[in-house]
Parts: sequence; structure tokens; C-alpha cells
Amino acid sequence: MLTRVKSRFRRLMERPASVELTKYQALLPKIEDREERVAELSDEELTERVAKLRADRDFADDELVEYCSLAREAAKRALNERPYDVQLLGVMGMLAGHVVQMATGEGKTLAGALAAAGLAVRGKKVHVISVNDYLAHRDADWMRPVYELLGVSVGYVGEKVSNEHRRAAYQSEVCYGSVSEIGFDLLRDRLAVDPADQVTVEVQVALIDEADSVLVDEAKVPLVMAGSADVAERDADMADVVRRLRAGLHYEWDEDGRNAWLTPSGATAVEKALGGLDLYAEDSHHLAAVNVALHAHALLQRDVDYIVRDNKVQLINTSRGRIAALQRWPDGLQAAVEAKEAVAATESGEVLDSITVQALIARYPRVCGMTGTAVAVADQLREFYKLEVAVIEPNKPCVREDELIRLFTTEEAKEDALIKEIIATHETGRPILVGTLDVAESERIAKKLAEHELQCVVLNAKNDAEEAAIVAEAGAYDAITVSTQMAGRGTDIRLGGHDEADHDKVAELGGLYVIGTGHYPSSRLDDQLRGRAGRQGDPGGSVFFSSMEDEQLIQYAPEVQLHTLKEPPGEDGLIKDKTAKQFVVHAQKVAEGVELEIHRNTWRYTRLIEQQRDIIMEHRDKLLHSDAADKLFAKHAPDRHKELVDEFGEEPVAKAARQIVLFHLDRRWVDHLGFAADIRETVHLRALAKETPIDEYHRAVVPVFNQIVPEAHEQAQDSFDTVKVSANGAELEEAGLKRPTSTWTYMVYDNPFDSDAEQALKKVRAQVKKVKAER
Repeated sequence: MLTRVKSRFRRLMERPASVELTKYQALLPKIEDREERVAELSDEELTERVAKLRADRDFADDELVEYCSLAREAAKRALNERPYDVQLLGVMGMLAGHVVQMATGEGKTLAGALAAAGLAVRGKKVHVISVNDYLAHRDADWMRPVYELLGVSVGYVGEKVSNEHRRAAYQSEVCYGSVSEIGFDLLRDRLAVDPADQVTVEVQVALIDEADSVLVDEAKVPLVMAGSADVAERDADMADVVRRLRAGLHYEWDEDGRNAWLTPSGATAVEKALGGLDLYAEDSHHLAAVNVALHAHALLQRDVDYIVRDNKVQLINTSRGRIAALQRWPDGLQAAVEAKEAVAATESGEVLDSITVQALIARYPRVCGMTGTAVAVADQLREFYKLEVAVIEPNKPCVREDELIRLFTTEEAKEDALIKEIIATHETGRPILVGTLDVAESERIAKKLAEHELQCVVLNAKNDAEEAAIVAEAGAYDAITVSTQMAGRGTDIRLGGHDEADHDKVAELGGLYVIGTGHYPSSRLDDQLRGRAGRQGDPGGSVFFSSMEDEQLIQYAPEVQLHTLKEPPGEDGLIKDKTAKQFVVHAQKVAEGVELEIHRNTWRYTRLIEQQRDIIMEHRDKLLHSDAADKLFAKHAPDRHKELVDEFGEEPVAKAARQIVLFHLDRRWVDHLGFAADIRETVHLRALAKETPIDEYHRAVVPVFNQIVPEAHEQAQDSFDTVKVSANGAELEEAGLKRPTSTWTYMVYDNPFDSDAEQALKKVRAQVKKVKAER
């Protein structure tokens, strides 16, 4: 009773979005009562019992008890793992449509599989969406024996599988895939001109692993389908010009590191270097080139924002500390960074279609998921997805000892103390996991440890392929592991590593010791790192080191200065002033607020395009799967239509009509996306005239959209008269109607350029600085 009261009180105090689980907790004894009887069933009988539960509706309480008892037995037989009561609570929470928070090491993968199978049994097609291909493939194969015992079909999609494999996987009742790959398949299907080329099917449920990462961190990232063009132009000369500019003299940047601009002397220097041209002439294209080159040079750092590997610029996902597979910046900036690093230019092209992760998830009628850190973003999950969070208590109480912050005066003092802490702890044999903020820092820490003759294993974006093996051994006796981020690693850290005999030995030393070298932009990422210690009741500890020179503190709590401290720092630079430590927490909260506002702002603009996309794609599907295009052809040119049918038959003519209309519809949609992007890039200037940018954006984009279908049909009618038709359909290329010869997909990394009034204000501030400099 006392435990239940404490649980309710904690939920009330933490977040308003925590789901009451009392109803499901009351079912647990009933599930346990059936355990012995269910164990007596043969495999065939167990599968048959599950089959009797199949229906196209949610579980009633008695059916839920029956399913959970059968699912528990299936897991025991297939994996030799008996789900704990807390895992079954997680299953029931997801079946009810919630995001469940379960601590690291509590068995989320199995709980997710049992929930997905339960949804399939109740008539739903399910996508289990993860953060990368590796986890999707691993989890589908790992959980397959459980699904088979429950009589549920399962498949997975990944970057390298064939279309035949994809089609079969999507036909399965449960299909695993990364959020990007599932989104890319949707985009590819949207461009199909033959129904036989499509691979996806209608799905009712998205069950999301690492739900906070997918629904919050990735939500503003557009997935893009691009069409062939020339290799991206890159201006190596401009990169050389910008490389010679001096910070402070020739250019400045704003406090949040999202924009940089030339000073008057910088503009003069660039104009001189480019042969005396006028950067600000109306017909000059050089200013835009200078801006992206300057951004690449001044604001994007190698081994922080990206790495160079295999002669390619590869972006780093800052929330997960690894290569952001298939991600790139908008083309101009991508080319500028490639020029900066003197690597081979990648393909560029026009955007054929795109969709944000948030819009992708919004297509599913039902969404649920699981993660270790949902409470911190409960309000966002409610605001953007109408999802509530169910907090599942750990199977065993967490006994990890968390020391929150050690604050130092300088970066140097912080790292010196950090190294001393690692050396002292390592002498005992206790395993250490060091979480760094970026690749450069991880390599710097590793180098300093090597100077003290300490060997460590480094896990960062440069060796992400070996991550599972590295993470698995991080809890071994005497181990030192340095990692950029631990979110979404998908592998448990067991005390003793692969040597189970060392578990108790490591436990006696205090378990895994987690050390953070600074605070991440989100408290969730701190919690994910901290949560690697103390799994399943194991001992563990954590501590975070910070300094007054940390970028986050300087940017979001600049008022904290050494002279404001009530208590002087120690000789080692350690600050004991509690007020100063509170500012560290405050700075992180401000950083979270900034990211939330970016999310909101992105969604304000993309929501209109997503609504328009739905309208266009509904019309496109009608053209693709009906005879609507053929009827349009027959109505516009009845004589030619009759002649072609007589010559080639009805099907080739219907195919030709479909190809013609779809070409013009797709062409107009591509043009519309480009137009909308141009409007968004410039609409912030309206703020200077006291107009609301988002309203102006809508006012400009809506009328143009309303002309897409009428204009596409009008252009198609002209083509009906002229395009040659054969037994293979329309000969579009002969008529100059060329579709892309190649297509590819990628994710556009958060556009670094601000928009709206904020960017306008920054431009005003820049102009004020310019005027002052001229005076």
C-alpha cells in the first residue's frame, strides 16, 4: 500500500503526463495464477490458444490476462527468458497506446515484441520503428522465435535489402525497420508510376523503440527523395577566400552559433580577393556563396559536427554521438563543407519529395512506444503526438549513487580533475564509462589517458561499426570506455562483461562508474548516460564534470562569473558554490527550451506542406490505381484515344495516360516544393514590416498550391495530343518529358539557418554593428 502511494505521489510531482497503472497492476496476480497451467501446453496448443484470441478490436481484461500469460510462456520457451511483472506492465501500457518508460536493462526489446505481437493478434499491422538498421535487423531476428510461437509473422527492412524482401517484410503482421528506411520507402512508393513497383502497405500502428529519440530528437529532420542532376557545384576559390578571413575582424557570429556574417572590413576583403566585384550588387550570386562558405568555415567544426572518413564528409548525430547515416546539410552548405575539407563533391539534385519524421509518424492511426527517458519530454509527447507516458518501476530498486555536478573554473582544471578521477578509480579495478560531448573530446581524453599509460576503448562516430562489442564489455573488470553518447546503443552493459564469474567481483567494487565530461543539451541525454550504471539492481555510480568555460554555460548562463561566486574556488579549481551549480542546471533547461522552440517553429511551417502533400498524394493514388487518367485522355482527345486503343489495346493506352498525367502532377509538385522553400527562406524579412511571417508564408503558398492539379491536367491534355504512344506506354523522353535518371534518399540535418523574426532581428543587430563600425 505504501509503495503504491509513493508511486502515485512521484508521478504527480514529476510530470502531469504519467499514466495511472493501477488497473494493469491488478491483472498481474491473475496472469501469474495461469502460469502453471499454461506451462503444460504443447507448442502447438499454445499457438492455437493465441489464435483463438484473434479479433479486430482491443483486448478485454480477461483476454488481456490470457494473452499475457501465453506471451510470458512463449518468451520462456523461445528465449529462455521469463518476462518480469514490470515487463508485462510495459506490454499492457503499449497495448493501451502509451509510451512506457522502462529503465536501461529492464528488457524493453522483449516487452516491445510482446506488445507488437499482441497488437497483431488483435488485427493490427504493426511497424516496430527503431533508430537504426542494425537494431531493426537484430531485434527482428532475436525476437522471431517468440513471434513464431505466438503465430505472428515478422519481417524487417534495411538499407541493403531487395525490393522483393521489402515487399514480403511489409506484408508481415509485424515489420521492423529504422525510422529513416520506412520513411524512404514511403517516399519511393509515392513516386511510383506503376502499382507493381510499390512495396509498402497500409499500417495501423507504429510501436517506437527509443521513442524520445525518434519523436523528439529526430522529429524536425526531413527525409528527402532527390532526383538526378549534376555533381554539386562547389566553390573551392570561395572556400580559400573565407579561410583567410580573421574572426572578429572580418566576420562575427551570434551567441548561439547558428549564424555568421561579414563585417564591413570582411566584405571589403572578400570583394578585393574576388577581383574587385560588388558583393551587394542586385545581380550578384557571390553573397550567397560567401554566406554558406563562411558558415561552413566558422560554425561547423570537424570532429564535432562532422568527421571526414573515406574522403567523404559524414555528419554526426549530436543526440547519439555517431555517424548520421544518409544525412546531409542543404545542398549549398553540404558543398561548402566539402570544399572546406577538399574532399570529393557529392551528388546534388532537386527535391522530388520529402517528409519530416513527425509527419511520418502522424500517418499512423495509433502510436505507442518505449524508452528509458520519456518523462523529461512528456509535455512534448502530449503536445505534438497526443501521447501519454506510463512510468514502469524497475524490477529491482535502483541503488546507483548519483553525484550530480562537479564544477570547475576552467576547461583545463576540469580535465585535469577528470583524468585524476579516472586514474584513482582505475587503480581499484572498477570499470569506468566516460561520456564525452563530441568526437574531438573523446580522442583528447583517450590521448591524455595514454600519456598516463592507461589503455581505453574509444566509442565514437569514427568506429560506430564496432559499437555493440565495445558496449557489451564496458562493465568488465579494469575496463575504461570513452564514448561520445550512449543513447540508442541497444546493448546492455553487464557487470563483468562476457565473464559472468566477474559479476560479483565488479559489484563489490561499486559497479560501473559513469563519468560525464559535461552536460548535454538535454537532461534526457544525461539520464541515458547515467542509466548505463545500476541496471537490474546492480550497484553503480555517476558524476558529471562541468566548467565555467563549457559552451552551454557561456551561451545560456553568461551571468555566472567568477567574481559573482559567494565562495572562492579551491586550488584545484573546484567550485563549491551551490548557486553557481544551479546555473549549470538552468543553462541546460534554457538549451532544452531553445530546441523545443525550433521543433515548434519547424512544425508550424511543415504542417501546411504536409496537409497539401496529403491532398496531392490522395489524388495521385487515385490516378495510379484507377482509370481516372484514361478517362481524362478519352474525354480530351476521343478520336486519338479510339485510334490508339484499336492499335495497341486498352491497357497500353491506359498506362500511357497514367504516365503522362503523373509526370505533370509530379513535376508541378516538385516546383511547388521549391517555391515553398524559397518563400520560407525569405519570409523572415516580412517581420521587419511588422507582418507575421507564418501568415505571410501561408498567404503566398496556398494560392499557388490550388493551381497544381488544374495546371497538371491542362499540361497533360496538351501532351495527350503530342506524346507518342506504343505497346509499352507513353514515350515520354522523346517528347522531352524526362523523369530523373537516378534517385537517392537522404536526411537533411537541422537547417542551421534561423527563420522568422528571430533571424530578422539578428540581421538588424548585425546592421547596427555595421553602422557603428562605419562611424
